[in-house]
Amino acid sequence: MPKSLKKSCSTQTSISRYFGGLSSSNTQCGIKQNPADHQLLRGKQKLSSDDDFGSPTKRAKLSVKDQQLEDLECGSEDSKLTSSRGGRSLCSSTLEKLKSFTCSADGASSKTCKQEGNVWSAAPDQHQITNRLQHAEEEDEEEDVEEKESQGVTASKQGFCFSVFAKSGGGGGGGKDAELSPPAESSATCRRSKSIYTPLEQQVIQLKQQHKDALLAVECGYKYRFFGEDAEIAAKELNIVCHLDHNFMTCSIPTHRLFVHVRRLVSHGHKVGVVKQTETSAIKASGANRNSLFTRQLSALYTKSTLVGEDVNPVCRLEDVVEGGCGDVVLDPPNSFLLCISENWDKLKKQLTVGLVAVQPSTGDVLLDCFPDGSSRSELEGRILKINPVEILVPSDISEQTQRLLLSIANASAQADDRVRVEKRDSAQFEFASAMNTVTEFYCHAQGKGSRSLSSVASLESPVICCLGPLIQYLQEFSLERVLRSESSFRRLSCESEGLSLNAATLRNLEILNNQTDGGVKGSLLWVLDHTRTPFGKRLMRKWVSQPLTDPQSISERQDAVQEILQSDSLTLNSVRSLLSHLPDLERGICSIYHKKSSTQEFYLISSSLSRLGLELQTLLPAIQSQISSKLLRSLLLDTPDLLVPAHSFLKVLNEKAAKLGNKTELFSDLSGFPVLQERTEQIRSVLGEIQDHRRDVRLTLKAPTLDYTAVSGQEFLIEVKNSLSSNIPPDWVKISSTKAVSRYHSPFLVDRYKKLLQLREQLLLDCQREWTGFLDQFGEHYHTMKRAISHLATMDCLLSLAEVAKQGDYCRPEVCENQHQIIIRDGRHPAIDLLMGEHNQYVPNNTELQGGGRRTMIITGPNMGGKSSYIRQVAIICVMAQMGSYVPASEACLGILDGIYTRMGASDNIYKGRSTFMEELTEASEIISHATERSLVILDELGRGTSTHDGIAIAYATLEYFIRDVKALTLFVTHYPPLCELERVYPEHVSNYHMAFLLNEPDISTGTDDEEIQPEFITFLYQLTEGAAGRSYGLNVARLADIPDSILHIAARKARELENMVNARRKSKKLLSDVWSISDRSTLIDWLQSNS
Repeated sequence: MPKSLKKSCSTQTSISRYFGGLSSSNTQCGIKQNPADHQLLRGKQKLSSDDDFGSPTKRAKLSVKDQQLEDLECGSEDSKLTSSRGGRSLCSSTLEKLKSFTCSADGASSKTCKQEGNVWSAAPDQHQITNRLQHAEEEDEEEDVEEKESQGVTASKQGFCFSVFAKSGGGGGGGKDAELSPPAESSATCRRSKSIYTPLEQQVIQLKQQHKDALLAVECGYKYRFFGEDAEIAAKELNIVCHLDHNFMTCSIPTHRLFVHVRRLVSHGHKVGVVKQTETSAIKASGANRNSLFTRQLSALYTKSTLVGEDVNPVCRLEDVVEGGCGDVVLDPPNSFLLCISENWDKLKKQLTVGLVAVQPSTGDVLLDCFPDGSSRSELEGRILKINPVEILVPSDISEQTQRLLLSIANASAQADDRVRVEKRDSAQFEFASAMNTVTEFYCHAQGKGSRSLSSVASLESPVICCLGPLIQYLQEFSLERVLRSESSFRRLSCESEGLSLNAATLRNLEILNNQTDGGVKGSLLWVLDHTRTPFGKRLMRKWVSQPLTDPQSISERQDAVQEILQSDSLTLNSVRSLLSHLPDLERGICSIYHKKSSTQEFYLISSSLSRLGLELQTLLPAIQSQISSKLLRSLLLDTPDLLVPAHSFLKVLNEKAAKLGNKTELFSDLSGFPVLQERTEQIRSVLGEIQDHRRDVRLTLKAPTLDYTAVSGQEFLIEVKNSLSSNIPPDWVKISSTKAVSRYHSPFLVDRYKKLLQLREQLLLDCQREWTGFLDQFGEHYHTMKRAISHLATMDCLLSLAEVAKQGDYCRPEVCENQHQIIIRDGRHPAIDLLMGEHNQYVPNNTELQGGGRRTMIITGPNMGGKSSYIRQVAIICVMAQMGSYVPASEACLGILDGIYTRMGASDNIYKGRSTFMEELTEASEIISHATERSLVILDELGRGTSTHDGIAIAYATLEYFIRDVKALTLFVTHYPPLCELERVYPEHVSNYHMAFLLNEPDISTGTDDEEIQPEFITFLYQLTEGAAGRSYGLNVARLADIPDSILHIAARKARELENMVNARRKSKKLLSDVWSISDRSTLIDWLQSNS
């Protein structure tokens, strides 16, 4: 019988339901049918169980003659079959025939039974059968609603075990890791054991069991489908419809929008797997498995850090890049590091050692580090802020302190798509023995130029190897492990941080990378300095800002380059600046090629951009050699053209039009280097020649000398004949389609040749894909050379950006002195505030003078809101800018090289770490005490304010004295405690008092009543740093600015006056008592009485 009429037992409604009499009976094969089971198995009543078959599914028709039935469900022998037609019973012959239908008891498929002759003497006609089908479905729905309301939807009777992956009305928990299990054995013996799942669902179950933690997008024809719990999650995140289909909830997305939806799911922290069909229709049709399901395999996995590949990296057209418009392109974050962390506790030394490896698969950067850390995990926090990972791998038994830190970092962003994804892996992978085995096996097979040798990897610290092993295993799941083989990609983070040390608190308090208001870039130092034109330049600028230099020569080279760009009138530098505009992300592009995951469009865009850059820089070489004197600029611009030479040869091989369209069959303009493609193309050309030659026979047969083939709806080589001439068509021709006027045919020869042609074309596609992968591999051999060239371009971009900032902001070149321990700044300004205020609201500049051998500590007092915190921030930021090679916002600056900047500012608790405000304050102070050196800049803002006055003053006094006497670091100390200003008298050579100047308007006091009304004082801020200590902080003035009600202000002012008078009275009494004890004779007594009368 035709295969289109086959129907699964699991979805076949009992035949007896259509003939009435069993509407209330649920006995099938001796098992009572659970209504809940029926709801799960009821769907759209499709006969075909999969979306894969080319022709649409058709509903089976029951005919009167030569009736064919299959998959009949067995009824009980005691069942009474009655016909609902006219209330008459079925005839005895019909009952006998129905009883003769049996289901095989050995578990095979349902038996196909063929009846000859007129079987149904009382069979209803087709129209009535259709009506009863609809009536039966309506009854099913009513029963389903009643059962669902009374007991919920379960499938326990048949032993269905869908877990949370299969949709059940009863709900249930679970998550992405939920496993979909096959159906369990029934408690009662059933004569049919055919699976309740469709073939596609069985395939999805197998794939889901292999990838339990991923949302699977399964390719089904022209769309990708999600199933079960995956569908519910995807529907919620993507805001699309989810519905029940057969056994599972499902939702779908179109294939051409895959990259958009994958990125949206990934941005919300999900791991997404893309499952593609691995067979083509024409090749499958000619194979032995032509009647089976399309085979599918997981082709790619994606998370936040592994968005590399054709599915998620659509590139702009070249015209869009030139015009600067890339509206449809989903942009990547500037950094997408994957960070792996391991911990090693030394019981003897009682010391925790942390190892980390960070890799950016999209650019190929790898960072290593190993360092001791304390219970606060401040060292780890600082490195995480610098790396800025989007995904973190940790062992399942990670320590509680580290877990709290990661939780606080992951929840730092208010938006879900900005949060860091944290994945816990099996702790056994992080053990040294297991990790070392993984590393050894991986690097033993390392081949090729630039590959990292096993000996160099084995020499790494054990905590680093404990990170590298799990990282290799993780990246192998995504086929991105190749980036770890590269020797040039590895960099020591600790070596870079041996420059100017900026810990997590400093990066946060000085707003180096992000502002503290909303966590955005605007208002930060990076925002001020980043005028780069390229994505790879933007990433390098972030690195420069967070990791300033300590080598005087490197600082001087950058300053020389910036100075030459500022002062040079050469057109060469303007030409270089224009070359860098509107470039694609070359760094990510060549890394995508290196991973062999690049599309033809992306490859052509990257290679053509590299080739154009190389050629244009080559033409500028004479001008560069004659006009540019900076050592750094010359080395960058003269080396780059030679490094970009390999791009020219790869670009010549490609057919531009085919590459832009993504047509791999016509991609290579010269096939001499691709013999396989050449042979396949010849075969296709031969078949096309045979088809064209066949026209002669067709014309003779139809007596139409001008007849030619037509193509309609993708069908080629159609012979179109008017319907009036259809009598001339040979009987063995196959009609393909027709209209009222014409019919279109294929001759037997065309059927055979066209089938062969389709097979060859699809085979050519597969061959082209293999050759394309090999072509990418050849380009990957030049990856390290290209990466170095792009690094030169990124450095050039950053230098041009620093020059632009210096020119616009009226900055000066700072003098950086290696052997002098000092900070001398004239007319310094805060760069971000100065830029935000604009020209009309000019920022008030201030001077700074700290000498390591002289006055190295400034105690700064003054009214609240007077500008103390902004001043100390500006001093630190100017030091950071100077050591990264930038000009600074001042009229003059002479700075010594610092080894670190440490800050303690602000007041906030840390709930995730379980610390109160004061505990957080003292923890940061403790970190500074343990790390600061004589060559450090220490900034302490209002230390000791989180506890009682006496304790706070005592802690602040002792800490400040320790820095003055023992550490001898350059120190800026902001306080509202007047007793601390007495340290200037104790250490006059090293300490000086300053305050932020202001104008005081004394309050008016209305007298004449017992309840006098005291007005708070009014302060005018001058924001000017002035020598000397301020007597008061004038907090009531800030209360007025904050719109505290006047009634409260008046009471507060009166209470402040009372407390002040009380303190003054105590001081006077204490002085009088001291003077009395000093009286020794009569004359002294008389003088004391006269002075106090």
